Amino acid sequence: MKGRNLNKKRPSAQEPKRNSKKKFSSNDHDSSFFDGAEQKRRRKFNGDEIIVSSDDDEREFGSEGERVEEEKEEEIEETPAETKKRHAEALLKRLREKEREKEEEDDEMAEDDEERRRQREGERDSLIAKNLQQNQLEDSGRLRRAIASRVQKPETDEGFRVIVKHRQTVTCVALSDDESIGFSASKDGAIVHWDIESGKKEKYNWPSDEVLKSHGVKEPLGKATKHSKHVLALAASSDGRYLASGGLDRHVHLWDVRTREHIRAFPGHKGPVSCLTFRQGTAELFSGSFDRSVKIWNADDRTYISTLFGHQSEVLTIDSLRKERVLTVGRDRTMHLWKVPEESQLVFRAPASSLESCCFISNDEFLSGSDDGSIELWNLLRKKPVHIVKNAHASFSEDKTEQINHEGLSNGHKENDAQDSSRLGSTALSWVNSVAMCRGSDLAASGAGNGSVRLWAIENESKGVRPLFELPMVGFVNSLAIAKSGKFLIAGVGQEHRLGRWGRVAAAKNGVALHPLNLS
Repeated sequence: MKGRNLNKKRPSAQEPKRNSKKKFSSNDHDSSFFDGAEQKRRRKFNGDEIIVSSDDDEREFGSEGERVEEEKEEEIEETPAETKKRHAEALLKRLREKEREKEEEDDEMAEDDEERRRQREGERDSLIAKNLQQNQLEDSGRLRRAIASRVQKPETDEGFRVIVKHRQTVTCVALSDDESIGFSASKDGAIVHWDIESGKKEKYNWPSDEVLKSHGVKEPLGKATKHSKHVLALAASSDGRYLASGGLDRHVHLWDVRTREHIRAFPGHKGPVSCLTFRQGTAELFSGSFDRSVKIWNADDRTYISTLFGHQSEVLTIDSLRKERVLTVGRDRTMHLWKVPEESQLVFRAPASSLESCCFISNDEFLSGSDDGSIELWNLLRKKPVHIVKNAHASFSEDKTEQINHEGLSNGHKENDAQDSSRLGSTALSWVNSVAMCRGSDLAASGAGNGSVRLWAIENESKGVRPLFELPMVGFVNSLAIAKSGKFLIAGVGQEHRLGRWGRVAAAKNGVALHPLNLS
């Protein structure tokens, strides 16, 4: 029966009244064309064979308009290589315009001297290429500027100068890429940006709860009835457009630097956001949290990208360079190097202490600080430190500090509890809370609560860390940043540790301190 029905349908498909493929009727081989198409659609009709159609034939029957639209879409879509090329051409154009403006200011070129004009253009392009190559080598860490040997030891009357005051302990500081603006935040939720030269400061105002909810803030979890404004971390984007903040409310907040207004809140972390960093030259934002995870966001698109898992305890510090790699340390005594495109990670384990802070020296070298006052130098070739500076920040005597008095235990052993709290407070002074690098150079700095900020010289090929000198600073140095030019150092200082109240330095001033660095 199936064969008979098929033979009846064949002539009807070729009748002029029911010719659905009218535009092909002018061809001499119409019947063979449709017979061939029908054969492809029907491999075998005997038995229980399934009728299948050819995708190639479906595309052949498509209209010419659809084909033109597809070609247009292919032309509009831009490949990653073409995007990079377009950005590179735009950068070269801007650099050439700057160099041309400088030449016009120095000496106006004669319009009739064509040969001289071509010669100057060639020299300008050579200078631009040299500068770009120099910047690329410095960013990749293959070329290191020798700044540490040029830093002069300050005179006795020189020291840190407090440029911004906060009511409570400063937890974090950040610098803009052009070194003109600084940012700081404290435990009371105050976020301030200030001019490096004039010291003029402007405060970021938190919006109302209704506005925060419209920007993506979720309801507080647990027993909390309102969102905490306690800020633990700050990060500024390379283009100077965005400032990111994070704290006890478990959200990552995005601010517009130009207007100082709240843009967006990123929920998702299940614990306090303890650290933040922008990847250099991009709007890609990384956040570390007490929930043991690292999340990736895009500030331009206001979107969440992915989550990185691997730490077994709270993530304390995070850092990144231009390459898609992230460096983190946690309370699990490990440091993780995350290779984001490869979706892999390298784990480095501290020998005997817990790591408190970390930063990139280059793509292959890292610096870390520990809770026993040590500084460690690492590289990709070894899972253990290649060099350790022990007692880099030894705690000073307890009589200079004021310890917090805790209530006794339920069993009445107040004496034991008092001894434990005193010992813990004294030990907390030697925790290396922050380490920082002058990007693309061999100059490093570290800070703790023992009364000083120390400067270091990182030797080439991971040979070691050489001490330079100390800069007196009373209080917990919770955050450090060195200008890329090497001309100054800023420190976020407070009476307490940024993550808790293990000890207290009553003589300290809560604020941001600046120390100029004299280069020879």
